[in-house]
Amino acid sequence: MSVTAIKVDGPPNCLLCFDSQAKFISTKAINEIMNSATHTFPRFQLELPQWIPDFLQEQATTFPTHEARMALVTTLSKLNIEQGTGGPFGAGIFRADTHQLVAPGVNLVMSSRSSITHAEIVAIMMAQQILGSHDLGATGLPPHELVTSCEPCAMCLGATCWSGVHHLVCGARGYDAEAIGFDEGPKPQNWVTALEERGITVTVDIGRQEAAQVLKNYVEQNGEVYNGRQGDSE
Repeated sequence: MSVTAIKVDGPPNCLLCFDSQAKFISTKAINEIMNSATHTFPRFQLELPQWIPDFLQEQATTFPTHEARMALVTTLSKLNIEQGTGGPFGAGIFRADTHQLVAPGVNLVMSSRSSITHAEIVAIMMAQQILGSHDLGATGLPPHELVTSCEPCAMCLGATCWSGVHHLVCGARGYDAEAIGFDEGPKPQNWVTALEERGITVTVDIGRQEAAQVLKNYVEQNGEVYNGRQGDSE
């Protein structure tokens, strides 16, 4: 059994421990944590898997076409499965002028125990930290593009709006993710128009077949579809 300890800013030697292989933490364990760590909270630190920088060292420094950028993030989604570090989704923030990769992202929901760590959000967060701004469209910064192996879910659609990117490029469709069981959330039917009205241009279906195949392979390999509120069905 692999056990992870999270240091809490609070009483000396206060640790929250959980079995990283477990599906859930028991109610008893949760109560013990809450009783022993009242008003103390874990520090959340997001890190990319180590295989990502190793992989990127072997790649080109610029990706001049939509297809090249999509091929990169789709490969990230595939490797994320093979490396056992997360779900079948990859993304990246690229400079729109030079087509350089600013920050990659992969789905880390299961490994981080956080429902918000979708590939797009991970890439956005990493890029904002690298550039030192919460706004990727801030004065003095070049325009940026979000490339994602699957069109954004409802949560990532909102994150795209607030990220500051100027362009969004998608591979697989939301229908492809839903076809293998993922919940894409209540997105407006005209979400592309909604983004474009906010000044974010959208390109879809770039490398869709390859990106959708990664999703199919994931479920065929018994990958977990980690939707929320799964306890409601029990």
